[in-house]
Amino acid sequence: MTLDELLARPFASYGELIRFHAAQRPDHPALIEGERRVSFATLDAMMDRVAATLQRAGIRPTEAIAICAGSSLEYAAVFLGALRAGVAVAPLAPSSMPQTIADMAANAEARLFFVDAAVADELAPVRTQIAVPWITLDESAAGTPFSNWLAPAGSVPEPVAIRPEWPFNIIYSSGTTGTPKGIVQPHGMRWVHAQRARDHGYGPDAVTLVSTPLYSNTTLVSFFPAVVLGGSAVLMPKFEAGRYLALAQHHHATHTMLVPVQYARLMAHPDFERHDLSAFRMKFCTSAPFAAALKADILRRWPGGLIEYYGMTEGGGTVVLRAHEFPDKLATVGQPAEGHDIRLIDEAGAEVAAGGIGEVVGHSPAMMQGYHRQPDKTREAEWYAPDGKRFIRTGDVGRFDAEGFLTLMDRKKDMIISGGFNVYPSDLEAVLVQHPAVAEAAVVGVASQRWGETPVAFVVARVGAGGTAIAAATELRDWANARLGKTQRLAAVEIVDSLPRSAIGKILKRELRDTFVPPADL
Repeated sequence: MTLDELLARPFASYGELIRFHAAQRPDHPALIEGERRVSFATLDAMMDRVAATLQRAGIRPTEAIAICAGSSLEYAAVFLGALRAGVAVAPLAPSSMPQTIADMAANAEARLFFVDAAVADELAPVRTQIAVPWITLDESAAGTPFSNWLAPAGSVPEPVAIRPEWPFNIIYSSGTTGTPKGIVQPHGMRWVHAQRARDHGYGPDAVTLVSTPLYSNTTLVSFFPAVVLGGSAVLMPKFEAGRYLALAQHHHATHTMLVPVQYARLMAHPDFERHDLSAFRMKFCTSAPFAAALKADILRRWPGGLIEYYGMTEGGGTVVLRAHEFPDKLATVGQPAEGHDIRLIDEAGAEVAAGGIGEVVGHSPAMMQGYHRQPDKTREAEWYAPDGKRFIRTGDVGRFDAEGFLTLMDRKKDMIISGGFNVYPSDLEAVLVQHPAVAEAAVVGVASQRWGETPVAFVVARVGAGGTAIAAATELRDWANARLGKTQRLAAVEIVDSLPRSAIGKILKRELRDTFVPPADL
């Protein structure tokens, strides 16, 4: 059987694809991290050992494990090995607040918790809340070292017939407070991603440079196709522009997925032109607003095509801009992907007329099953067409032009995307109002050269709170940032007499954003 024949099947598991490449090209590198290389034969055997160990621990198909660690070869092997056993993976963001991580692990009903030393130290305050066995991927002392936990070399798991509707992973999208929302993506959804990737040049001769974290769906939609289609994935645990350029040149990278702030840093690097990037076939971008001027600069100076994806981790339709084919449409996010149904609806849930503005909803062959153990949240995220067709609501507002290209007008939910990470203003506001000097708070995202967007708070002080405006703002920012996750920290706090509101009392965040004068170093 050839790879094309395998991919033409209605469904195959990622474990089957890795096994195929291990038999066809056992010595070809599947994973690269620094000086370490893992061939397909070695990866296949490691996946067997992980799957066998999970079975030995009594973890059954469709149950879950959680991983909260930096990107590494071990991280990738555990993720892929769990999939071979039919076990779902909940990849958790180490940058989240400790309590949030504990809540996510509990929501996923994780049977095991994989960490590294850095994460374990941060989680010390909530260690007792994650009351399942801890395995340390870096062999540190916070749990059972990975090498001690792993079944002996040569171990083979009991075969598991993976079903497309089984949960593949649980991706969490919430902020620091409230109940985290776990997006359950099935194996069938990831299978569609692998089939689609062939159209973008992924395959046995491709080399994908991975510089975003493995817990992010942004990364996974690029990482998995790179490996399961027989190519090599070069892991870069921490992004740095100069190092990225050196790795891309050294490994003759053909593909990459980056968020806009990374593109901005790379294009501004003084040594960008000195690196040979001619092997690139396709570059991808998603997760944050992507400025038209930056897209144009990339097309002009970086070889290979450029594709922007607009969509949600929940699935529900993707919009694609092939920037190299449509250089006159760089201010848009593109057209609906083939087989994806994207529509606009008004506040009442009715479709808007052609040329109108409305909330973006989408349907696709690859959609989440729902939010894990949160049926009410799932129902809130769904919209059904009159014929019963299920769509996922994005919360974004947009408009189609006459040629079917979508322009995003605003984010209905006021979500901030900072450095490629979702930051929810309500989470930050909930922290701010806990301060005894704060009566009200509103957080908005403002433009940032460093992060793309960054959160800024506007607060109304309580009567009699005292202190000068400047001192209060500085102290309040530091107080709040000490209680927020690393990706959520406020860039500035403004003390105001009152918050602008509409006639029905809604805070007018656009007015706050428009009146903010950013410092030069923001």
